[in-house]
Amino acid sequence: MSFATWALIVGALLTSMALVGSLLQRLPLSAGMLYLAVGAGLGPAGWALLSPDPLLHSHALERAAEVAVLISLFAVGLKLGLPLSDKRWRLPLRLASLSMLVTIALVTAIGVVGLDLSWGAAVLLAAIVAPTDPVLASDVQVLEANDRDRLRFSLSAEGGFNDGAAFPFVMLGLGLLGLHDLGVDGGRWLALDVIWAVAGGLAIGAALGALVGRLVIHLRTVHKLSIGLDEFLALGLVALAYGMALLCNAYGFLAVLAAGIALQRANQHIDVAGSGAQRKVTLDSQGTSERMATDARYATAYMMQEVRDFNDQLERIAEVAVVLIVGAMLYYIDIDLTTVVFVALMLLVVRPVSVWLGLLGAPVSRDQRLLISWFGIRGIGSIYYLMFAVNRGVPDAITHQLVGLTLALVATSIVVHGISVTPLMNLYVRRKARDSRRPRG
Repeated sequence: MSFATWALIVGALLTSMALVGSLLQRLPLSAGMLYLAVGAGLGPAGWALLSPDPLLHSHALERAAEVAVLISLFAVGLKLGLPLSDKRWRLPLRLASLSMLVTIALVTAIGVVGLDLSWGAAVLLAAIVAPTDPVLASDVQVLEANDRDRLRFSLSAEGGFNDGAAFPFVMLGLGLLGLHDLGVDGGRWLALDVIWAVAGGLAIGAALGALVGRLVIHLRTVHKLSIGLDEFLALGLVALAYGMALLCNAYGFLAVLAAGIALQRANQHIDVAGSGAQRKVTLDSQGTSERMATDARYATAYMMQEVRDFNDQLERIAEVAVVLIVGAMLYYIDIDLTTVVFVALMLLVVRPVSVWLGLLGAPVSRDQRLLISWFGIRGIGSIYYLMFAVNRGVPDAITHQLVGLTLALVATSIVVHGISVTPLMNLYVRRKARDSRRPRG
């Protein structure tokens, strides 16, 4: 296909989304659904303009999904603005740990008993499909750093944390298949792949995010330097955190998430009056961008506004690219009864059970618990882990099964969650507003 044809298709898609994007927010549709349909149309089943064979192009697909997840994790980190002492953090941490462990256990059992997989292949499948997706969950994410809604905050932070927390189990599955060194009785896996890689990734990302944020604010407010190029700051910090974590054999996904969280906490002791929304209005009315960037009262808020805006745009572009590819890849899988049952179990049994067990005794309303149970959106994170495993030498027979199950789950999740997100979230907002007006006592 010629470059001119590609330019025409991409231009038409992006322009159409810019024109109808606000309309989609009112309909039981999502941008991901449109990208998936367009990708299927461009793939071998349609015009055959895209042929992303998951086996032949696994390395390129891994990199594409990797970049998309990194951008999204950083964006999520920038939005998680609650103080670390806030009790709301306990909910996503429980979802990303207890609920994910339950998910992995249940899927492993399904793999061994129902799919006739070996223990290694079953654990690997569970690790691939366990993490929820921060890229496709934008409609249920926090709206801004000061968003304190338990539902939005829990789903956003869960999608960030479990994208990195699933990595140890990917390595465990590969180890049980003989493709990774687990050490004697799993000692190496526990010490390096679990304890060090998780703790090291979080520590490296947090340190770099705090250091870069404080340095930039100091240079701007004290020396009137480092003004502008906030886009470079965002991309540079993502690359720094990810590269440093990988060089230290830690998990880069967790490092990037921690860097985003730490960056938006940089210099929070500076007194800036008003809420996040009020600060934005104040910033927009304060004169030149240089004055705002160097004024100690507004420098932190101004920097975060610029970085968040840029990262949000990058996230949308990454979503377009990867979901288009996922749509085109659907041609390469066969949908049989086993796949349909597996997808149904994941959405209707595994997710609700894992959330129910993970949130036992948690201070969440019935509506919040039900919606958290439903919106376990699977997406680009699962595609990354799938391609990561394929590129580590998983046998062909297992690979075909993993590819079919994962792509079917991701595509179904994009469709069913895309259809349900607008009406369910609108209902949630109305019921929450009604409850807040109800007299107490």
